[in-house]
Amino acid sequence: MRFPKMPRSMRQLTSHVLAIALGVLLTVSSLQVLPSQAEPAPTTTAEDLPQLVTQRQSPANAAMGTSSFVTAAVNRVGSAVVRIDTERTITRRVDPFFEDPYFRRFFGDSLPQRSPSEQLRGLGSGFIIDKSGLVLTNAHVVDKADKVTVRLKDGRSFEGKVQGIDEVTDLAVVKINAGNDLPVAPLGSSKNVQVGDWAIAVGNPLGFDNTVTLGIVSTLKRSSAQVGISDKRLEFIQTDAAINPGNSGGPLLNGQGEVIGINTAIRPDAMGIGFAIPIDKAKAIASQLQRDGKVAHPYLGVQMLSLTPQLAKQNNTDPNSQVQIPEVNGVLVIRVIPNSPAAAAGIRRGDVIVQVDGKPITTAEQLQNIVEDSRLGQTLQVKVQRGNQTQQLSVRTAELQDAS
Repeated sequence: MRFPKMPRSMRQLTSHVLAIALGVLLTVSSLQVLPSQAEPAPTTTAEDLPQLVTQRQSPANAAMGTSSFVTAAVNRVGSAVVRIDTERTITRRVDPFFEDPYFRRFFGDSLPQRSPSEQLRGLGSGFIIDKSGLVLTNAHVVDKADKVTVRLKDGRSFEGKVQGIDEVTDLAVVKINAGNDLPVAPLGSSKNVQVGDWAIAVGNPLGFDNTVTLGIVSTLKRSSAQVGISDKRLEFIQTDAAINPGNSGGPLLNGQGEVIGINTAIRPDAMGIGFAIPIDKAKAIASQLQRDGKVAHPYLGVQMLSLTPQLAKQNNTDPNSQVQIPEVNGVLVIRVIPNSPAAAAGIRRGDVIVQVDGKPITTAEQLQNIVEDSRLGQTLQVKVQRGNQTQQLSVRTAELQDAS
């Protein structure tokens, strides 16, 4: 049988294809076959899963028999995180008008009861820092409480005795008598914390005991003024780990399960923003509270605002401005508290503090930290810009509670 003769153009195309194919075959046959760098995955059975999970863990996690660094971190803190229940009885005063015997004789039970009392209950968290039963928590959790109950994770409850409270840093130490072999939370160091590190919050938010949330460290050294609690002297760790009412006083952990902060504040107008007191600050305050029951904070007695030349210029060019401010970097004094160290030293409203002990001052937070780190009764050399003149003033610090 004869096939029809192909056109010349088709024969030429076929020849080219055959030549290319033959060339490829010859080239392949001359090459040495190398082993593949990515071997095909073997078939996985249910019996293989535990081994595969262990292979994907870090050595530390594998040694602890866990499948997650979060699990390992929480297990390390273990039963050291506690729930703190408080009770407080308050008495509401009745208007003296209703206490008049004449009205009570005629109106009797229709009048308000005399001195009605009300019992308030609170809930917070804390963690054990010593085997003897020392618990660290927030001051606002136990402040003014008539009764404090500390509940351990194993279900045991103990009456807590408040050993010391410091409202300025919102820290408190509570003692329970539960033997000398209690679990203790490992304390880390907040100075090693970096933005982007893992952050694990543990506590009892909204009464849901033993709750764990995960996030990261969002930023560091967030000032009290920025958080909205200017009466405190703190620089917070900001985190997006979920913190809710009831988390207060509980630990903020790093990825290794060490306490790096104490959960203390949330912003009601924002989602995913919480704040924790750095653990290094808490360690120093806790030791003083345990020893003395209180902490003495030095103060100058001024209300202040960070000032820049731009802010000052805006004020000075405003036709409604009642005061001209030096257009410099520094801290503007907006009020001097009567009978305070600042008042005694001659600091005035409108002064701009530009130096303390020869160190340039540019922000209110910087000045506050210098004062906080000074000693009670220490004399600070304060340089102020007053109009076009500079003044060198000596201010002797006093204890903050004396300001009341």
